[in-house]
Amino acid sequence: MVKLKMYRLAEPAVVLAVLAIALIAIPNAARAADPKAETAASAQEPDARALLLTMADFMARAPGLHVTMRSSYDAIQVDGQRIEFGERRQILMQRPDKLRVEVERSDGERGYVVYDGRWITAFNATENVYARVQKPGSLDQALVYMVRDLQATMPLARLFTTGFPQYLDKRAMSVTFVEECTLFDVLTNHVAARSDEVDLQMWIAKGPEPLPRRVVITYKNAPGQPQFRADLHDWKVAANADAAAFRLVPPAGAEQVTYLAPRRPSDSPTAPNGEQL
Repeated sequence: MVKLKMYRLAEPAVVLAVLAIALIAIPNAARAADPKAETAASAQEPDARALLLTMADFMARAPGLHVTMRSSYDAIQVDGQRIEFGERRQILMQRPDKLRVEVERSDGERGYVVYDGRWITAFNATENVYARVQKPGSLDQALVYMVRDLQATMPLARLFTTGFPQYLDKRAMSVTFVEECTLFDVLTNHVAARSDEVDLQMWIAKGPEPLPRRVVITYKNAPGQPQFRADLHDWKVAANADAAAFRLVPPAGAEQVTYLAPRRPSDSPTAPNGEQL
């Protein structure tokens, strides 16, 4: 049996920044067939832009958040075949300067990243190695540094920054309400948007905690139109985490290595990088 070489470094979606670029309305196909029906429906539907910004503002104001994220992404192979990889992340953050992200990849690799307001420490449990770099500052600054400078994979990182509402307000030209969805543990508002680069869908919980429950991004201009998908559940707001959660104590025998930004192999297929944080 021939063993295929599967590329997974070229992940098509790593940060929410790309999905908020120049958003424009995405029409509902059924409504577009009848302009009169579209006009009537638009007059009754919620303000989609307000739904999006309310969600962003709620997250930006939260003193602390905990969420489980189950995500998957398409890696388009050199021969055009679509291969799906996935991850599960436990994300715990506390403002102004604390973060812990535990990761399990679909191939079984495990690790976590911790930020304590001064040090960013990454640990790979599979190889029992860790790396540490100093970066005093806020959580916002640390996320920018991790994504832009360390080239860390931080899916939907923009969600956890205090500037998220302003970013959406600046970038979003218009968005569209799709429907009220009943398939989650809470009622959600399904919102769709479109930019030149991507199509975006978000399912936002109704009620006093308008948190996102699902995000789908389609890179429509990239070869094969790869998608990023994330389901977010077990949300906890203002989680009062023990300070020890943001300290990394390497296990016995762990080796410290230099924290280097990864480089894409020269034979890796091209994937849309999007706008970084």
